[in-house]
Amino acid sequence: MQNGTILQYFHSYYPANGVLWNKISEDAVRLCKMGFTAIWLPPAYKGASGSNSVGYDVYDLYDLGEFDQKNSIMTKYGTHHEFLQAVKNVRKAGMHFYADIVLNHKGGADEKEQVIVKRVNPDNRNEMVGDEFTIEAYTRFTFSGRNNKYSDFIWNQECFSGVDYAADLDESSIFKILNSYGDAWEEGVDSERGNFDYLMYADIEFRNNIVREELKKWGLWFWRLTNVSGFRLDAVKHIDYHFYNEWLDTIRHETKEELFAVGEYWAPNDLESMLNYIDNTGGRMSLFDAPLQENFHIAASIGKDFDLRTIFDNTLLQTRPELAVTLVENHDTQPLQALESPVATWFKPLAYALILLREAGYPCVFFPDLFGATYTGKDGEGNEKKIIIDLCPNLEKLIHLRKLYSYGLQVDYFKNENLIGWIRKGSEEFKNSGCAVVLSSAEPGSIRMEIGRDFAGKKMSDALNNCQDGVVIDQDGYGDFSTLGGNVSVYITKESNEN
Repeated sequence: MQNGTILQYFHSYYPANGVLWNKISEDAVRLCKMGFTAIWLPPAYKGASGSNSVGYDVYDLYDLGEFDQKNSIMTKYGTHHEFLQAVKNVRKAGMHFYADIVLNHKGGADEKEQVIVKRVNPDNRNEMVGDEFTIEAYTRFTFSGRNNKYSDFIWNQECFSGVDYAADLDESSIFKILNSYGDAWEEGVDSERGNFDYLMYADIEFRNNIVREELKKWGLWFWRLTNVSGFRLDAVKHIDYHFYNEWLDTIRHETKEELFAVGEYWAPNDLESMLNYIDNTGGRMSLFDAPLQENFHIAASIGKDFDLRTIFDNTLLQTRPELAVTLVENHDTQPLQALESPVATWFKPLAYALILLREAGYPCVFFPDLFGATYTGKDGEGNEKKIIIDLCPNLEKLIHLRKLYSYGLQVDYFKNENLIGWIRKGSEEFKNSGCAVVLSSAEPGSIRMEIGRDFAGKKMSDALNNCQDGVVIDQDGYGDFSTLGGNVSVYITKESNEN
C-alpha cells in the first residue's frame, strides 16, 4: 500500500477571493501524482465574518456557501456548488477528503438574550469573581437566511456554557452562563488555567443532550452530502472528551465506515496531557504531534547547538507513533498567529525528511511550504508586518520520494549531535524502492550505513542533487553516504516506475 501523506490545503492568510475550492479542483490530479493521498480542506461553512472568515468563528454549520447570511452567499473559499465539486474532484483524483470541523463554539449570533452570568478569572477559570448578575449576550442563533432548510434547530442560552461579551455593558470578559447545568464548567477538558472549557465566542454546552443530538445529526448530514473520508477536529482540549467518544462512535456506526479523525490538542510542552487524552478517547482519534513541531522550531532556531539525536524525544511519534500526525508547520504556528512557532527555511527540508521518509507517523504538509505565501497582518504589538513564506527547497521531490521509495525496514544511524541518518531497505511491492537518508545541521558529513546485500554492486545517487558523487554499495551491503552542511541527501538506486 502506498504511504499516506496529507496536504493541508490552506493557511490563515489565504486571500479572501472565493477561489480556493476551484483551485483544488484544478490541482487535484497533479497533487495525487505527486504523492498526496488525502487533502485537508478548511472549514467549509459560514463564519461570523462571512466571506472574510477563515472558518473558525463558525456561525452556521449548514451554510456551505449557499445562503445570504453575514453579508455574503459564498464563503471565503467559494460557493456551495464549488465546494461540492472540489470534494468530488479530490475523490475522483484518488485522494481522501478530510473536513475541518469546529464544534467548540459559535460566533455571530442573530439575537441577544437576557442571560444570568458570573464573571470569571481568566487565569483561573474555576474562580468566579463577584455575585451573579444579568447581561445581554449574543446567544440566540435563528439562521433566518437559511429559513430552516436542513435543520430547524434554534440555538439559545441553554446551548452555551459561557460567552466573552456583554452587549449592554459593552464589556469583553469571560462570563460563565448559569444555565440548567449549573455554575461549573464542563469536566473532561484540559486543566490549563484551572479548566480550559472556555476558549472563545459562545462556548457550546455539551451537557445539553439536544445539542449533542443536533451535532450528530449535522455530522451525518455532512457525510451524506460530501462522502467525507475523515475529520480534523478543532480545539479538542476544550471539549469534554466524552462528547467526541459519543460523536465519533455514532458517525462511524451510522455510516458503517471507519472514518479517520485527527484532533488538534495543541500542547507542545505537555506530552502527558496528550497521552491522557488518547487514553480517555480510547484511541478513537489521532493527534497532531505538537511536541515534535516544537522540536523542529527549536532545532531550526539554534542550529548546530541542537542535538539531532534527541529530535524525537518527548514526542507523540516516539510514544504513540500509530496515532501521530506529524507536521512542520500549520495555520496556527505560521508567523503572526497566536501559536506562532515557525521553522526556519534552511531547516524545513530536514524536518520534512524526518516526517516523510521514516516508517512512523502520518505526515501532513503545509500549503505555503509547497506553494509559497505572501501576506500582511498585525503582530502581537499591533504593528503591520509583511510576511513572505518561501517554498520549502526540494519539498515536491521529498513527497515523491515518500510515494515511491520510502518503504521497508528502517535502521537508524544517529552518528552525532549534528549528523544523523537512516536507511529504508525497500519492499517488493514497490520496484526499486529503498533509500538512504543523511542530514546535517552543521558541517558536511558522511555516515557509513548498511542498506543490504540486495543492493550490493548498485550505484545510489542523491535524488535531491545536493551531493553529485554517487555511492556504490559494497558486497556486504554498506555504503558511505554524504551530505552538505545544513542540508539533507536522499540516495536511491534509480528512478522507479509508478506503482
